[in-house]
Amino acid sequence: MPMLQKQQLQTIEQEARRFFEELGDIETVSIEQKEDEEEATVSVLVKAADPKILIGERGQTLFEIQHLLKLIVRRKIAEPFYLSLDINDYKKNKEEYLRDLAQNAADEVVLLKKPKELPPMAAAERRIIHTALNQRGDVVSESAGEGLDRHVVISLKS
Repeated sequence: MPMLQKQQLQTIEQEARRFFEELGDIETVSIEQKEDEEEATVSVLVKAADPKILIGERGQTLFEIQHLLKLIVRRKIAEPFYLSLDINDYKKNKEEYLRDLAQNAADEVVLLKKPKELPPMAAAERRIIHTALNQRGDVVSESAGEGLDRHVVISLKS
């Protein structure tokens, strides 16, 4: 998948700045582009004086703002891309925490030789857990449960 052109990236940055200026109390807005196998990823990185309001409980407000921002930008850019919003490194820190949680839980499964259920989490968070454990040859992970109770179960590989 081709990366976005410089002009398209400038449009995304302008729209993100305009969006966050309306919210007030934003220190910086910057963008980065990464390319993966499926589609270009544009990360919008925001530093805010009071990030709690923008992040919300368990990151819910952040994900809603990300969705709104993507809708705004999609009107101006037809190319397919994934927009990822991170405020004060919340997502980055959460991913590191989830990768550590996955490894610690997997170590516990190997040590105790019994499956471990992690607490319910969003699909994106479960994906991080599964990806973190993909390289391990001693455990497997699978999602279980329905709706808001969906969670990851880690067990020994048979």
